[in-house]
Amino acid sequence: MTYFIDRRANAKHKSAVNRQRFLDRYRTHIKRSVEEAINRRSITDMERGEKVSIPARDISEPVFQHGPGGRRGIIAPGNKEFVEGDRLRRPGGGGGGGDGAGEGGASNQGEGMDEFAFSLSREEFLNFVFDGLELPHLERKNLVDLDEVRPVRAGFTRDGVPARINIVRSMREAQARRIAMRGPIRRALREAQEALEVEERKDPVLRHPARIGELKAEIERLEKRLEAVPFIDTYDLRYNNLVNQPQPSSKAVMFCVMDVSGSMTQAHKDIAKRFFLLLYLFLERNYEKVELVFVRHHTAAKEVDEEEFFYSRETGGTIVSSALTLVDEIIDDRYPPTQWNLYVAQASDGDNWDDDSLTCRDRLAKTLMPRLQYFTYVEITPHAHQALWEEYEKVEAEYPERFAMRQIVEAGDIYPVFRDLFQRRTAQS
Repeated sequence: MTYFIDRRANAKHKSAVNRQRFLDRYRTHIKRSVEEAINRRSITDMERGEKVSIPARDISEPVFQHGPGGRRGIIAPGNKEFVEGDRLRRPGGGGGGGDGAGEGGASNQGEGMDEFAFSLSREEFLNFVFDGLELPHLERKNLVDLDEVRPVRAGFTRDGVPARINIVRSMREAQARRIAMRGPIRRALREAQEALEVEERKDPVLRHPARIGELKAEIERLEKRLEAVPFIDTYDLRYNNLVNQPQPSSKAVMFCVMDVSGSMTQAHKDIAKRFFLLLYLFLERNYEKVELVFVRHHTAAKEVDEEEFFYSRETGGTIVSSALTLVDEIIDDRYPPTQWNLYVAQASDGDNWDDDSLTCRDRLAKTLMPRLQYFTYVEITPHAHQALWEEYEKVEAEYPERFAMRQIVEAGDIYPVFRDLFQRRTAQS
């Protein structure tokens, strides 16, 4: 058997590429483990990754080995049952001739093969959670915020701090200054040296000693002037000029709308909370800044904080249109659609005042939907749909790409419904 060993020096973070290659190779196993983890743990527990196990038989590495080559005939002693061409029956009950349990199980000798286990980081875990999903109508609103600036290069300046000095530009300026200042001196020096040579080549009778002395003094003076030109001067220094440039930002606001009337039990609210948090994590991965607005309603709507939104108890009837009206007012006051990507997630058990469902449809179709990127409605109930669902179906027919609604019966339905709502659409659909 031949082994190939790579002894090249590894760079920094050498395991990062290998780890990504490993995750890509066993993506099917990891996705299955991630989906099982989502079903058994709370969506709120997203600050940690997940431990993943892969059957050891699936991580075997390919090897190179030399074959015998040519054609050979082999006589195996002790064979009284089989002849050439017979097929051998696979042993039952696992490998190893029946004295052990399976490849990964336990044997009667206490020996077995463990599964290969490793941990996913939070980032890797969320990558698998949202793999294949996308936000419909995700847009980058160009909003110049005065408080969001970034220093950018804007040429050079003669004044600055030493930390911003540009060495290359400064040396270039110094070289140009030396050429400009020393050029006339070099020409005068060359002319004086040529004149001295002419004078010294003359016949001794025709020479002028005084002229030779003057030329030598001039040459000495010019050489001193050349040496006096500084290599670099403060005039040559150039500094990188940085200016604060406002940056376009990608912002989104997520409105969490939930019915808190007497028919919504704490179990309903817990399911809604998991759906809201899953959507928030998804938005957070697609936008630089995401703000949350919590609107709860029974017969009247109110903007509250997260604690009151999920855990405050209310009694009474349900008027859903009050929440939609409040969302519309908040958008007018704080979140202009030209600057923000607007998402609304509504959770309810389907109950509503008899004549209010028609009002909800009108409010959505005429006012809210033209301004929103996406509206999701989840109805948490095992029972038949009521008037609110029927009116929302009309809105969905009018805005099929921006409006989506699904039913959730139990906590295990949250992740499948979420993936159904935000699955990647093809160009044809």
